[in-house]
Amino acid sequence: MLGTLLIVSGPSGCGKTTLCRHAESDGLTAYSISCTTRAPRPGEQDGVDYHFLSREDFDAKVAAGEFLEHATVHGNSYGTLRADIVALLEQGKNVVMDIDVQGAASIRACQDSVIRRAYADVYVYLPSAELEARLRGRQTDAEEVIQLRLKNAAEEDARMGEYAHVLQSADREHDYACFTALLKALGMRTQLR
Repeated sequence: MLGTLLIVSGPSGCGKTTLCRHAESDGLTAYSISCTTRAPRPGEQDGVDYHFLSREDFDAKVAAGEFLEHATVHGNSYGTLRADIVALLEQGKNVVMDIDVQGAASIRACQDSVIRRAYADVYVYLPSAELEARLRGRQTDAEEVIQLRLKNAAEEDARMGEYAHVLQSADREHDYACFTALLKALGMRTQLR
């Protein structure tokens, strides 16, 4: 039986990573670990939070066609290894991918039959004032980075209509209840598996 591939997008700071990690810790999904060229934030571990790659290693994987999707966001490159995702789906595991709107568009257009049969997506929307408060509350980014993230958030929000589902963020409990309800509904889809 083929698992579900749920693409989760939304601006940096909207809570999408928290939702994905919570679902994984509850045993509902397998979390997809992305590759990135950005430096680890305090407390992040290679192979747990991301696969932290040099620019040269990342570019070699792009050239070899190893990524299901890849994009440059905030000056850093991110990508998801195709083989990792297909292996999990073929084991019947549900996979969540926390990726940006560019990556979601790439996967949505993917012609791989396993990916197409398993695909679903959700956009996590957070009003801009609340998003700014969350970004500032993290205290991990300089002012120019926060401003760039807010500008990018407005551009990403303009593309939320490309998603089959939108979760309007309120608080962690509400958001997670909505997220798990969506996962359960997706598990009941009629499709050839």
